[in-house]
Amino acid sequence: MRMKKLGIAATIGMLAFSAAACSGGSGNNGNNGNNGGNGGSGNPPATEAAGNKEPAGGNEAKPQESGKKVKLSYWTGDRHDQDYITEVVKSFNASSADNIEIELVVKTDDFNQAIDLAYASGQAPDLIRVKENTIQAWAKKGYLEPIDGYLSDELKQKFPAIPDFNQIDGKLYSLPNYGSTLRLVYNKDLFAKAGVAAPPKTLDEMVETAKKLTEAGKAEGAYGFAQNFKSTQSALFRSARVIAEANGHGGLGYDFKTARYDWSSYKPIVEAFKKMVDDGSTMPGMESLDIDPLRAQFAEGKIGMYISFSSEPGVYQNQFPAKIDWAAAPVPTTDGQVHGKTSLLGGQWLAISAESKNKEAAWKFMQYMYGDDILKAYQEKGFGLSMVPHIASSAGKPAINGIEGFMPTENDGTWPLEPTSALKLEGIMAPDAFFKYMLSGGDLDAIVDDLNARYNAALDKAIAAGEVKAEPDPAFDPMKLK
Repeated sequence: MRMKKLGIAATIGMLAFSAAACSGGSGNNGNNGNNGGNGGSGNPPATEAAGNKEPAGGNEAKPQESGKKVKLSYWTGDRHDQDYITEVVKSFNASSADNIEIELVVKTDDFNQAIDLAYASGQAPDLIRVKENTIQAWAKKGYLEPIDGYLSDELKQKFPAIPDFNQIDGKLYSLPNYGSTLRLVYNKDLFAKAGVAAPPKTLDEMVETAKKLTEAGKAEGAYGFAQNFKSTQSALFRSARVIAEANGHGGLGYDFKTARYDWSSYKPIVEAFKKMVDDGSTMPGMESLDIDPLRAQFAEGKIGMYISFSSEPGVYQNQFPAKIDWAAAPVPTTDGQVHGKTSLLGGQWLAISAESKNKEAAWKFMQYMYGDDILKAYQEKGFGLSMVPHIASSAGKPAINGIEGFMPTENDGTWPLEPTSALKLEGIMAPDAFFKYMLSGGDLDAIVDDLNARYNAALDKAIAAGEVKAEPDPAFDPMKLK
């Protein structure tokens, strides 16, 4: 498939990825959401990091009536940076010359569903945290406001847009901030106790290592492996996905060479996960485990290995201070060799809601958040390594434990977007089908055949409706990604 080529070469070449991608949340705007006004990580207030009083360029927000406060809501599913963003928002609210007040709402579960519900019920927020797996779908649903008209030439140069990631169908919806890598996170203390010298390089080694870690840790209630299977999509698309990519296959089941879905690439991965379930090497109750409870258990030394994003160093410094020695390593592959680059994910941050009644005020806040001092502090505090060229070249490297293992290497790259988010699939989704097999068994070949038939049928309908374009790219090489 020939998607739009990703990126402005200068931007991609300067990407210094790490952070981001915590799972997001659900709930209504006054119920399960956390307004983020309490608690702190010990970080200093962001007043000095948020001191860009002058707008960076583009359209000016209209002055508000004297004394009349304009209240806006900003929804995010990110939790690893919650304390820092809370302080930034407080600083903005205290210093806004336009009498704008931001309510920060941090959702804790099912963030995407919460956004859909908010728009369906006429309660959409004014600003939204968007990601690579949501921005296209939300733009097509009409949730997001194009920001092209707000940008000055200076801003366009400072924040070079990545097609399909910031810019959808020629319209810009978000500016880049940071990105993330995916790695195997492992408990070095439990590895040492089990006599395991190094993290596994093959899937078979992963299964055997999990068994040894469980045996060594059983007295303390520790297990060799876990994933956050409360959300099967979150769990498999942060674990099996990256292993499939390292094996040389599209991480969401899509084959760019043929422009068809082929979930057979998941078979050896799911089989390995099932073996760990069957031999008791996975944490009991994993089917109801969300990512934050998983992290809390790992920080206490109860989990030997899991796979996740480069937000973890910040999590274990601020959110769940780790009581163990831990590190990160490349994910294992079927044969121990790397056949494809693993995803560098990211490229988006804030977006303005198309339903906001105060779009110009929302743009004022968005400009503030993209100020140089705030973006530099975001990297230097370890929440993410910037993919914005002028920030990446000037911000300091975070002094944070564990970041070394997440730094990008020659085996990381940016995959083109798969059409998965545009599909209207009938029946069970791939992550649910594979997780059901992991727990209950069955005929994996038949499961894969069924998934291929249904995903390709949905793809054909989306193509016929003009919702996606899918063309074979026989020359596609997963080792030549930028």
